[in-house]
Amino acid sequence: MNVLRITKLFLVFIVFLACTAKKKKIPDDVKLDLRSYYEHAFAYLDKGKLDSAFAEFEQIKNLASEAHDSLNTANCLIQMAITVRDVGDYLTSQELSLEAGTYLDTSKVKHKVYLSTNYNNLGNVTGELKDYERAIEFYDMAIHYSTDTMNTKVFLNNKARALSMIGKEQEALEIYEDILHSENKDQKEYARSLTNYAFQRTKLDPDYDALSDLKEALAIRRRLDDRWGINSSYAYLALYYEGLDSDSALFYAQERNKIAIEINSVDDRLDAFKKLITLSPEKVSKDYFKAYGELSDSIQLVRSNAKNQFALIRYEVEKNKADNLKLQNEVNDKLYRINMQHLLTWSIIVVFALITVFSLFWYKRRKQRLLLEANNKIKASQLKTSRKVHDVVANGLYRVMTEIENREDIDREGILDRLESMYEKSRDISYEVEEVATANETPYHESLGEMLRSYANESRQVIMAGNEAELWAAIPQNIKNELEHTLQELMVNMRKHSGADRVVLRFDRLEGALNVFYNDNGVGLSENFSKGNGLNNTGTRMENINGSIKFVSERGEGLKVYISIPIL
Repeated sequence: MNVLRITKLFLVFIVFLACTAKKKKIPDDVKLDLRSYYEHAFAYLDKGKLDSAFAEFEQIKNLASEAHDSLNTANCLIQMAITVRDVGDYLTSQELSLEAGTYLDTSKVKHKVYLSTNYNNLGNVTGELKDYERAIEFYDMAIHYSTDTMNTKVFLNNKARALSMIGKEQEALEIYEDILHSENKDQKEYARSLTNYAFQRTKLDPDYDALSDLKEALAIRRRLDDRWGINSSYAYLALYYEGLDSDSALFYAQERNKIAIEINSVDDRLDAFKKLITLSPEKVSKDYFKAYGELSDSIQLVRSNAKNQFALIRYEVEKNKADNLKLQNEVNDKLYRINMQHLLTWSIIVVFALITVFSLFWYKRRKQRLLLEANNKIKASQLKTSRKVHDVVANGLYRVMTEIENREDIDREGILDRLESMYEKSRDISYEVEEVATANETPYHESLGEMLRSYANESRQVIMAGNEAELWAAIPQNIKNELEHTLQELMVNMRKHSGADRVVLRFDRLEGALNVFYNDNGVGLSENFSKGNGLNNTGTRMENINGSIKFVSERGEGLKVYISIPIL
């Protein structure tokens, strides 16, 4: 294995140990402890110790959060939201419910019951804040995620109440009717639905007498000893008799006050006092008014203290959590530093040993690489020289031979000039002298045309189109050189192998590219044809100038070559 790779792996291992040394391990038994915490929390709720229950839920939430248990984290936040809602802190309840929503996944079945409960609480607190339109949206979400028909009816009742608050009485009545006539005939739910339906219908139908339905609902609730339901029935009966029979209205208001004391509902007591103040004789009304004021002040004080207490609980829990985390981090830092000292000591020893071995290995490899590079440069130089010899000397000689063969009246001086030029170029190649254009040199389009026409004879036509001076005006010299050698190679290949009697070449510039189209009517390329050095060189030349060359041929149908070179 490569020594450098071993060194890298070793250093990565050191970094890994350094990172994991500071990582806090989450206890495996966190989830097992949550059940006992929940039991304590709900026991506090049953006893009315809301602050203690809130503190317990806060602690469970933190444990669940550390264990990455999103479901229990959300559940605790929901319970905390409901708890603070019960003391009238609606904004905090809304905040906690919204936070709970971030831990719930709508795609998981287990989360749906928590989603429905959470959205119902959001609907309740939003309604208490008088934003009934938004509350209805939350109730719709609660209904959407509900998996229990009894809970769904509760959510529908809440939605109908919010609809009634914004004047949509008919929609509210239709919901109450649907609940009342549903298949599930739970007596407690039936009594509540009957009460809501009866009261809602009186708003829309002046001829409807709700008394029989209200009394039927009260009778069911008394039979079930549903005290919260009885409290609701007394409230609706007092409201029903108000304006019809003041004595009956006063009686039900008094009964509601008594049952509100039994169920310890201060809000219902305040509501009952409002009715008693209105319905009672003046002397008694004053006593009720005084009692109402005292109770209202007491409630405000208790709820204000509760809000502060809940805020203080959250602050203390977060502070303790931060202190514990800080202390734990300090301990981890000390252990980390000690471990790192030991680790670094051994690491330095091992690294120095590896560096020594690697240095020797690297020196040996470097010598081999330098030798290989030198050999590659020699081979590249030889290949470059051989290509130049092929293009300049071999192809040049073949061109001269072709002219001698094709012409009866041999231009002896011209041929000698070409041979002398090839001689000079071959000397330049041997001394690695770069070819430099001179001022008196023949224009490119003329020299290119002359080269191509040199392969024509009485039995072979070479036709050119587009080879004008303007075409080559802005073409770099290196591109022209490579293209000329490429075309010369194609013409030599045609002369040797194709048997063509007609060759057509077309030049044009279009959309930032120089395009050359070659076509002959020779025998074409066979199916098992393999390119020789000459044709291979054409591809290499095009790659050198970022161009492309494509050969298209079918046996017996000639050869087509497409050349495209980008011109900036």
